[in-house]
Amino acid sequence: MINWKIRFKNKPFLLTFLTLLITFVYQLLAMFEVFPRISQDEVTSLVLIIINGLGAYGIVVDPTTPGTPDSTRVLTK
Repeated sequence: MINWKIRFKNKPFLLTFLTLLITFVYQLLAMFEVFPRISQDEVTSLVLIIINGLGAYGIVVDPTTPGTPDSTRVLTK
């Protein structure tokens, strides 16, 4: 079981989710043959620059437990 409320407060998870969402949107657009002016590579590069900047300032730190499921302590929050 995963506590989604806590996951969406986790910065590394949000950044990963954002890149997944960008990829999904571009794949969906390509499926309907819609080609935006800004390429997926440009958007991904911009997101990676932002992630690197946040990492350099120490904002992005992974405080979660190892493995896929959350610990019982986190689930009770």
